[in-house]
Amino acid sequence: MSATAAKVRTASISTTGGCSTPKQKLLDSSSGLLVESSGMGSAFNWLWLAFTASTVGTWLGFGAFPLIAIEVLGAGPAAVSGLAAAGLAVGAVLAVPTGPWLEHRSRRSVMVTADVVRFAALLSVPLCYGFGLLGYAQLVVVSVIGAAANIAFTAASGAYLKQVAGPDHLLRANARFESTAWTAIALGPTLGGAAVSAFGPVVTVYANAAGFLLSGLALTAIRPRARSTTAPRTHENNTPPTHAPTPTGPHEPIRAPTPTRAPTPTRAPASTRAADHIRDGPPVRARPRRGALTDGWRFIGADARLRVLFRNTIAVNSLIMATEPLLAVLLLGELGWPAWQYGLAFGLPCVGGFVGAQLAPRFTERYGGARVLLVAGVLRALTPVGLVFAAPGGKGLLLVVTVELAVITCMGVFNPLLATERLRRTPDDRIGRVLTAWTVTNAAAIAGVTALWGVLAAVVGARAAIGIAGVLLLVTPLLLWGGGLRGAPGVRDRGPHAIQRPDIGRPATGRSGSLRH
Repeated sequence: MSATAAKVRTASISTTGGCSTPKQKLLDSSSGLLVESSGMGSAFNWLWLAFTASTVGTWLGFGAFPLIAIEVLGAGPAAVSGLAAAGLAVGAVLAVPTGPWLEHRSRRSVMVTADVVRFAALLSVPLCYGFGLLGYAQLVVVSVIGAAANIAFTAASGAYLKQVAGPDHLLRANARFESTAWTAIALGPTLGGAAVSAFGPVVTVYANAAGFLLSGLALTAIRPRARSTTAPRTHENNTPPTHAPTPTGPHEPIRAPTPTRAPTPTRAPASTRAADHIRDGPPVRARPRRGALTDGWRFIGADARLRVLFRNTIAVNSLIMATEPLLAVLLLGELGWPAWQYGLAFGLPCVGGFVGAQLAPRFTERYGGARVLLVAGVLRALTPVGLVFAAPGGKGLLLVVTVELAVITCMGVFNPLLATERLRRTPDDRIGRVLTAWTVTNAAAIAGVTALWGVLAAVVGARAAIGIAGVLLLVTPLLLWGGGLRGAPGVRDRGPHAIQRPDIGRPATGRSGSLRH
């Protein structure tokens, strides 16, 4: 990651010792955004609001497509799993060129466009349902469009967050996003399930679409400010100095004064010029070089820490998400759970995610980020196997809530540390490609495993397929071996801070240690 961006003072500064006032406003030269020294600034607040709107809408519509497929279209386990798999797989393929393309586009414009596309695609579902035209094929098409837009948005937002929040606030920003996400997940499915019970299966799709619309509007409110390029003040009268007339000898005339030209402002290295990547004007077009599509994967594979985190998160996410449609089939179909109970079972445990996200920075300070990543990464894979014992009634609800609470609390600790580590270890000019590679692989793996588990469920049943996934999750902690995740507490990982622009395929990795701010 690049060094911390320099800040140029733009507001009143105390004359005593040159100290700034507590509410001093600073112009971040890397992003061109006006921020306050005591926080992350108004730009981050708008970004946070956009994230909140889209996240609340998404989790109000939790499970809407499987529910519509089951209750409206009469789809079975294979069709429900195929719906989730097809959207992710095709969307991932369409999003592969996104990484290199993002390097030459305004991040904010990409995010707004993705929000508008998702809004329009989702809005078509309730409209067609109202006219009696909704079919399985349309759900697949909307899933594909949403998956591709999600990948583009994720890659752009990760790069944008790094510039808006700055390196010193990354863990704090990611923890805040994680807390918001788990709060929305805790309330969204419960409220969404109640809304579906009262108003029908497509009402939460409206809420999901509205969330993306509000997100786009919030993003358009962010206004980058131009950076000042004036010469530094060198005299009290703000004029550049001139050399006094210089006598050169008794027989030589006095030479005329030579004006001193103001120094030309020095441009920051390419890896620190974040304003080149966050722009609202016409983008700089560049011809993608050969091999640019695979740069993200090559960078991940060459960094030991990112490599172990990558393979573990892909495996865990794939196995957990593969059981989501099967749990809908098992709980809503075979066990006859009402929609409100299904929403409550997956909404209530998300309080643990909020708590985990709040604890992540504290654990990092005390034990070191690397050690916390390792412990949370192991614990989050141990309890999902318990879902195989789900049953109808209150006992079944208590079991699912307990299992999900344990998993989600560990995820609340793990996720912000993972996001922070990934951004810190990736230089600015590679973030788009690395995040795209990560997201595309994650989506493709989830799609493949979900489709496979749909076929497996058709053969052995939904409950048995969920149990097999839980057993396989028990061995995923072995994928965290290596990469320096067993660092001693209190040791900083200085590798990312020592890297300015590592060559693709040969990123310099520093000492293994904690993930500290």
